Amino acid sequence: MLAMIRHPASATAEAPTLVIAHGLYGSGRNWGVIARRLADRREVVAVDMRNHGESPRFPSQSYPEMAADLAEVIEHLGAPVDLLGHSMGGKAAMQLALTRPELIRRLIVADIAPVAYTHDQSRHARAMAGLDLASITSRGGADAALAAGIDDPALRAFFLQSLDLRSHPPRWKLNLAVLESEMAKIVGWPETQGSFPNPALFLTGALSNYVRPEHRDAIRALFPKARFAKIPEANHWLHAEKPREFEETVRVFLEA
Repeated sequence: MLAMIRHPASATAEAPTLVIAHGLYGSGRNWGVIARRLADRREVVAVDMRNHGESPRFPSQSYPEMAADLAEVIEHLGAPVDLLGHSMGGKAAMQLALTRPELIRRLIVADIAPVAYTHDQSRHARAMAGLDLASITSRGGADAALAAGIDDPALRAFFLQSLDLRSHPPRWKLNLAVLESEMAKIVGWPETQGSFPNPALFLTGALSNYVRPEHRDAIRALFPKARFAKIPEANHWLHAEKPREFEETVRVFLEA
């Protein structure tokens, strides 16, 4: 089963459990602040997706497999739950909603659409895998070394959250070889058919181009109760760039 970080409700749970599925190269730990704040009325469970964090390593990274992983977690916790997925996690959440809709009460998809993309994130896997970890003694040193392949300091800081410096030598909490080899599946979409009958929120960054107007017909065909909202001045990493606005929009939708 996927590794879970559980945030118990700070008061008596009054709402279904919220499960959070992170995006590519992320982990459940990335969602700690938002998860704790949303746990005022419900339990919040952030998972590590397969080949990420503390979850099991597998030789493949397809959306049917990731959806099955989430289904196992939800059945363990007790269905139905509310499900939030960002980017890769959002596609896995959509796959599950279309194939096992009875497991999900409300769905939130953060900055991704049920379409195949042409961008390739494998260069980041290669940059991380190319780091000489035996020579790394600090996060600052790791950042300087990673800068040779990744210009964006914010992106480097995100990736370095998955570097375990307490290990000797340090290790990535990512199965980088599999993530690179499976990249076509990760940026793609399996053309899953079906219809999710419950409310679904497609929450995007206003500066992001991941969910474009021409995607809305495809979204509505699969999610007829889809609603759309944008976080102003946010890009693809909307939950990290505008955490309070993200949290409040999610809360309003879940409690409607």
